[in-house]
Amino acid sequence: MEVPGQNDETAAEKNRLEKFTGPHQIEMESWISCAPYEGLLHMKIVEAVDGKAILTMPFLMHFAQGAGLMHGGALISLADTALVMAIKSILPPYTHFATTHVEARYLKPVKQGNVTAQAKLTGRQDRVITGEVSLYNESEEQVLTFTAQFKIARDARLKQVTFSDDRE
Repeated sequence: MEVPGQNDETAAEKNRLEKFTGPHQIEMESWISCAPYEGLLHMKIVEAVDGKAILTMPFLMHFAQGAGLMHGGALISLADTALVMAIKSILPPYTHFATTHVEARYLKPVKQGNVTAQAKLTGRQDRVITGEVSLYNESEEQVLTFTAQFKIARDARLKQVTFSDDRE
């Protein structure tokens, strides 16, 4: 289906984009720090220790959906990232793990201000880790509940990432 106002990419444009579409070598500040995507969303890690994490994210105009509310995908990104930081707080650096299942329930719309995520791990069985997150608006009203499952890769170590604090 053709979208009005959009043309097919030229060969030159496709070649130009291929330089930017990966694979990418990522450099991050430290094991528990925001990756490029999280930085794009202006997430801040307040705390990540002992299987718990607190993160914040502002509601910027770029995060609005068509009705002027914070986009649900941005909220899910914050919740997922909060659990990732909680997991990183208990695993050694370079451990490769990924989200395998999520469930979210939207309770209230976010119209302005900062959103705070409070994450905690709820279980671990072998390579599977589970956790839950509550998101709160600036009035400290719960706006979303989120549960997720992650799996640690078998004998795998992150290879496409380096951490600045590892350099000597």
